[in-house]
Amino acid sequence: MRAACAAAALAAVLLLAGCGSHRTKPSQGGGSRQDHARGQASAGSSDRFHDDLSKPQGSRYRDGEDSVPPPLDVSKLVEPVPKAEPRSLYGNKSPYTVRGQTYRVLPSARGYDERGIASFYGNKFHGYKTSSLETYDMYAFSAASTTLPLPSYARVTNLENGRSVIVRVNDRGPFHDNRLIDLSYAAAVKIGIWPKGTGLVEVRGIDPGQPLQELPPPTVVTSGHPGIYLQVGAFADADNADRLAQRLRRANLGAVQVSEAMINGQRVRRVRVGPLASVDRADQVSARIEGMGLPRPQVAVD
Repeated sequence: MRAACAAAALAAVLLLAGCGSHRTKPSQGGGSRQDHARGQASAGSSDRFHDDLSKPQGSRYRDGEDSVPPPLDVSKLVEPVPKAEPRSLYGNKSPYTVRGQTYRVLPSARGYDERGIASFYGNKFHGYKTSSLETYDMYAFSAASTTLPLPSYARVTNLENGRSVIVRVNDRGPFHDNRLIDLSYAAAVKIGIWPKGTGLVEVRGIDPGQPLQELPPPTVVTSGHPGIYLQVGAFADADNADRLAQRLRRANLGAVQVSEAMINGQRVRRVRVGPLASVDRADQVSARIEGMGLPRPQVAVD
């Protein structure tokens, strides 16, 4: 990254290096298997294509749409062992803004525990540089986050089946509305959100200083489908919460709930729409809420 053009492009390109808004679909080619794809993973020096960071995001990749090869056997793939690593020189700028939304990178993954919607990415980005300037390998257990530092480690658990995987976070994203984390193809297969495309997950940050036996255990998933809620606001004033709830009910978006919660020692009233039946439905309702001139709602999975 000594060339002046590449350095100038980093600020605009690296934030979106791996994970824009996309929908992954199975590949129709049928011949892109694990060994072949791993051979392409060193794409930065490959004769087949060159990852030109000076290009605009829309024309940087060789494929127009994302896709994945047929299912692979992940039983022989080894999960990463969390270890202390220096922060990447790239991809850790904080705050940063993408598509009008501002994000702040956390000082560490310690104590991070969030639930939300996971997506994943595959062939389109395979062999290209991540936001940390590492080469994305869809057959490694990795992930992209908007807020976790690069690199860091987390345990991701599918709340619908209890499967979990430890991932190394080395990319930024996903910048699609309502998504918490973008998984590599291998990680998505490991926890069972392929080929559906999305899944409800819990993401727990890992402190590399902890002994392996003390790492956060997989989440215990009980019977019952996790609910997807859209939190539209949280108010200290009950009247403000009630006014927003009434407006949302008039819009016929679904059930609207007003509940009390303690946030930073203050009692607030949260206004939520849900539970919603699916990720697609949550995306539709979220778009309608923004179309009403309200802020982008936050996804909560309970």
